[in-house]
Amino acid sequence: MLETEPTYAAELFGDRIDLARAFTADLAQHGEERGLIGPLELERLWSRHVVNSALVAPLLVAGRVGDVGSGAGLPGLVLAIARPDAQLVLIEPMERRTDWLTEEADRLGLDNVTVLRGRAEDARPDPLLDQVTARAVSALSKLVPLCAPLLRPGGELILLKGARVQEEIVAAEKALRKARVSEPEVLVLGEGLVPEVTRVFRAKVNA
Repeated sequence: MLETEPTYAAELFGDRIDLARAFTADLAQHGEERGLIGPLELERLWSRHVVNSALVAPLLVAGRVGDVGSGAGLPGLVLAIARPDAQLVLIEPMERRTDWLTEEADRLGLDNVTVLRGRAEDARPDPLLDQVTARAVSALSKLVPLCAPLLRPGGELILLKGARVQEEIVAAEKALRKARVSEPEVLVLGEGLVPEVTRVFRAKVNA
């Protein structure tokens, strides 16, 4: 059974809530058969995935934002819905997933989405991106070296992480230095609003 839409979803999406509902319904209908989500995710699709992604939307600039390993469109398509003023570049290596991303962006009428098939380390966005996000891809020590080269000088990493993010930062100290990352911080989003907060690693990448 698909999780009932939580009351706070409308607050997060505002007048774009109908698009969020359509995306969630499409993902619920096709996600398992297309290998995008597991069979147990329907019961927490809104709270664990859609809302978790949407909480990041206020951190975005009205520029070019990459989503590495976009998969089912979490957070890429959700952010494209919540922030129509941002241009989302969804980077995904698997063809069946890029097919889904392209089809769903078209179905929802999201003209602020570009889908790039390929690995992050092979991507060459032109121009370089203002921000890069990623969710459930890998540890910071591996993820930062993949994402940092995609950014313009002064661009931002906005990476969704789990409860052990501080441990990841310690383990990634060498990788962060090598990638010229500065001003790292951990943001906890949704406190007092949602039952499951979103943790974000945010930092700048210097020239």
